Amino acid sequence: MTNPANGRARAILQQIAHRVMMERGLEPDFSEAALHELGTISGPAAPTAAARDLRGLPWCSIDNDDSRDLDQLSVAEALPDGAVKLLVAIADVAALLPQDSAIDAHAEKNTTSVYTAGQIFPMLPEKLSTDLTSLNFEADRLALVVEMVFAGDGAMRKSDLYQAQVRNRAKLAYNSTAAWLDGTGPMPPAIGPVAGLAENLRLQHRTAQQLRTLRHVRGALTLQTIEAKPVFVGDILQDLRAEETNVAKNLIEELMVAANGVTAQFLAARKFPSVRRVVRTPKHWDRIVELAATRKFSLPKAPDGVALEKFLQAALLEDPAYFPDLSLAVIKLLGAGEYIVEFPGGSAPGHFGLAVRDYAHSTAPNRRFPDLLTQRLLKAALAGRPPPYANDRLTALAQHCTGQEDAAKRVERQLIKSAAAMLLASRIGERFDATVTGVADKGTFVRLFRPPVEGRLTIGCDNCQVGDRLRVQLVHTDVDRGYIDLKRVG
Repeated sequence: MTNPANGRARAILQQIAHRVMMERGLEPDFSEAALHELGTISGPAAPTAAARDLRGLPWCSIDNDDSRDLDQLSVAEALPDGAVKLLVAIADVAALLPQDSAIDAHAEKNTTSVYTAGQIFPMLPEKLSTDLTSLNFEADRLALVVEMVFAGDGAMRKSDLYQAQVRNRAKLAYNSTAAWLDGTGPMPPAIGPVAGLAENLRLQHRTAQQLRTLRHVRGALTLQTIEAKPVFVGDILQDLRAEETNVAKNLIEELMVAANGVTAQFLAARKFPSVRRVVRTPKHWDRIVELAATRKFSLPKAPDGVALEKFLQAALLEDPAYFPDLSLAVIKLLGAGEYIVEFPGGSAPGHFGLAVRDYAHSTAPNRRFPDLLTQRLLKAALAGRPPPYANDRLTALAQHCTGQEDAAKRVERQLIKSAAAMLLASRIGERFDATVTGVADKGTFVRLFRPPVEGRLTIGCDNCQVGDRLRVQLVHTDVDRGYIDLKRVG
């Protein structure tokens, strides 16, 4: 039996998303003042006298297949003695978006784009984020460029940051680029016409692998989570597909981690405050130790990223199918990330999961407000101007960004569950294989293997532990509230 509501799936999910956004203190729509302001913007930012002309380099973007808000480009250059110069160009959104304007007020309110099943709620109007401030294919755009030189062993020798004009020569997607780099798929058609781009990408890939290896030696954590993405055919919700990591995503992650480190250090060297993304030393380390013990692995009593990474690597080899659920449990015990301000001479905590100390979100100013804040600080530092935000306001904004990002994630999770409830509504009584992902006062939660979604165990949850594998039966769904209720069977 099919679910008749599924024929209107997109519209129903959009209505739910609007409601949940407002319940969480997020604005789903732009104000009349912001839309009026948008109408006065007629073209991209003009290059400044200080901007270098780097349009001749073989820049490329790598993002999701359907991404239209392109925030960064990258290019590499081989240097003598095995060294490599890596450039990351970041869209100069601040050049076209005045501080405290009506559009900026909307961005400050939400602080992030919200990606829900059925609809994207962009932080900036699409005229900007997918066009005039996006690093689109064959479009001349103003950017901030992070330049990094790495020695043959992957250690950073030097770095710089400056304004430049760039042009995207190839718009690439993660999955097809990863398959080509892995040798399991053909070269994406966009690569061939750009002279030298194929080898340039391979150089970027090799360098990113070195950077990744170095971070994991220092205690960066190997974690895999399953993110469900809705698959629509027209307005009909057909499936939820698990998004998987790959070498192209890893490549971009490493370049972004490195670039974010440089931006933090650049501001610190100029006695500027910076908005840092931090994950503190875990408060619930004792529970991580207990979790490892259930897998017959001993962790030290004091938090130790290197030891935890060894456990994660061993667990991945032992049971790859269970590893995403173990990862989710570890992530919950590590605690949420947050934005804080490091003032000159300060010593903010680093990012425990990434094993880096200096980490300032800066590479996605079309999608995240902290990155736009960082960009405005960088541009002021480059121009020799004072910081554009007073210290108390910057602190308040960092706290606000933490709260709104958490709210946005809750909206996204609820809409995935609403989509899953819609898919499963006609399958009441069916049985599924599942894994326990959370045990708390508010209930016991399990993840179904297919579709890859979480539900609440309402019956048979006594003595369940995170990681237990169960057979469950679907007993109830509620699309509007995103509820999937199950009972243990067998």
